[in-house]
Amino acid sequence: MLGTSDLTKELHALATRDRLPLITSLGLAMLAARAYGLAILDGVHFDLSDNEGFAFACRQGRELGFDGKTLIHPKQIAPANAAYAPSPEEIEYSRRVIAAHAEGAAAGKGVVLVDGKLVEGLHVENARRLLAVAGEIDRITSVDTPQHPV
Repeated sequence: MLGTSDLTKELHALATRDRLPLITSLGLAMLAARAYGLAILDGVHFDLSDNEGFAFACRQGRELGFDGKTLIHPKQIAPANAAYAPSPEEIEYSRRVIAAHAEGAAAGKGVVLVDGKLVEGLHVENARRLLAVAGEIDRITSVDTPQHPV
């Protein structure tokens, strides 16, 4: 979990909305986490009045590869979940990647095309990871309504 505010202070950097002064550090932290097979969470966004800035930080964090974002207020939960959860389009694409690669492998091909893009084993691995994340989100957010006798 990154303490981006502490990091900003220690670097004597400016706290900017685009977090450009932290990009190198964010990337290095990401590399270290992945080198050790660890999940990594992006730091908090303190300006609770800046919904657009929070959404940007979530998008940026996901684009950089973070697994989630640390939050300081309940109003941040839904937008963070929306930013980090696989979208329906990503889920569908992942399913198509896995199916197309399996079909290609059955025909002796190591690489196939999906939507004009080359797909190989590493893409399948990422598609499976994304589907596993989506499945876990579904599992923990599914709430069975208890049946109470009338």
